[in-house]
Amino acid sequence: MILLMGYVHLNPSDVNEFTADVQDVVSSTRTETGCRFYAFTLEDARAGRMLTVQRWEDQESLTAHVERHESAPFLMKWENRMRMDIQKYDISNERSFME
Repeated sequence: MILLMGYVHLNPSDVNEFTADVQDVVSSTRTETGCRFYAFTLEDARAGRMLTVQRWEDQESLTAHVERHESAPFLMKWENRMRMDIQKYDISNERSFME
C-alpha cells in the first residue's frame, strides 16, 4: 500500500480555478483500479495551499494514474503554476484506528 500526503502551493489568485479543475481529476481518479482514496482540499486560500491525501494499492496503480491520458491536460496546464510538496510512504501493517 502507498500513501501520498502533502501540499500543493499555488498563487492565491489561482485557487478557485485549480479547485474547479482538480474536481474533475478527483472524480475520475476515484474510479481507477488500485485507487483506495484520493482527495484534494483547500487548506488555506489566502496562502494558496491545498492538501492532498492519496492511498494506492501499489506502485503500479500509482504509475498508471500518473501516466493516464486523462491526467495529461491537467498536469500540462498546472505544472508551471503549482509547487508540490508531497511525500510518498510505503504502508505495512494497516489496521483500524482503534486497534
